[in-house]
Amino acid sequence: MAEILDRARARVLADGVGLNPADVLQVLRLPDEDLPALLQLAHEVRMRHCGPEVEVEGIVSLKTGGCPEDCHFCSQSGLFTSPVRAVWLDIPALVEAAKQTAATGATEFCIVAAVRGPDKRLMAQLREGVAAIRAEVDIQVAASVGMLTQEQVDDLVEMGVHRYNHNLETCKSYFPNVVTTHTWEERWDTLRMVRDSGMEVCCGGILGLGESVEQRAEFAGQLAELDPHEVPLNFLNPRPGTPLGDRPVVEGKDALRAIAAFRLAMPRTILRYAGGREITLGDLGTREGLLGGINAVIVGNYLTTLGRPATEDLALLEDLKMPVKALSATL
Repeated sequence: MAEILDRARARVLADGVGLNPADVLQVLRLPDEDLPALLQLAHEVRMRHCGPEVEVEGIVSLKTGGCPEDCHFCSQSGLFTSPVRAVWLDIPALVEAAKQTAATGATEFCIVAAVRGPDKRLMAQLREGVAAIRAEVDIQVAASVGMLTQEQVDDLVEMGVHRYNHNLETCKSYFPNVVTTHTWEERWDTLRMVRDSGMEVCCGGILGLGESVEQRAEFAGQLAELDPHEVPLNFLNPRPGTPLGDRPVVEGKDALRAIAAFRLAMPRTILRYAGGREITLGDLGTREGLLGGINAVIVGNYLTTLGRPATEDLALLEDLKMPVKALSATL
């Protein structure tokens, strides 16, 4: 077994202290023959510091497409030739989506909008939607509507939104290669305000944007510094018409190494399977990731791409004897 695994076992498993970026880099560089031992260690860390429960979430887009930002991976940008076009979801459809999500056993429902940040119209519709969902569906409501002002953060807290998702997407040093219409620091400022408000912070990113392995380690360290409640790990699913539409898919073993490395960097964080796992890992890799540090999943479809049927993920969790986390009594 590699020396870094022995060090991680003593530091992370025993003491619950996450690896620093230099050690994360060593993990990301482990040879394939060490991958089973790495995944086993990451699973032990997850079980010791998070337990066996898995948080299940569904997501729906309140506003799809037409975004003014130029995130190079995103088919919802209005600046690219991708086929996604702007559309709004009405409140009855939003409530129905929440009901369908709850019926899968999910305890979390995230409302997403493709915007730089919410305007008055979107905030009003979000307020109406959150109130309608909470009146009819026993599910926690999260939101992801871009960069926020302090007033908007306060409004979301007052609405009862308990968790806010705003991904950093990639490390600070690589971000300008992926987005030019806003800065990494602007995203960080929103996350700081959300954390200070008392809402839970959900912040992750996408692997496979062209970043180096050193930059993946940097990203893990920056997320650990932020200390979010949840980290969604996406793997690039190249979208036609976007600047990254021709990029190769992340190799399955590299994806599993990254999952384990991020778990060892953040031993107590909810680490969630998000977009791209289907084409990156497939069924076998999905199972290996759940036994290698993952303890949350998005079920069903994503914003503009298809996911696995929720029934398949729930059956897999049952097979692995990983219970779905119960709905918290406090929002």
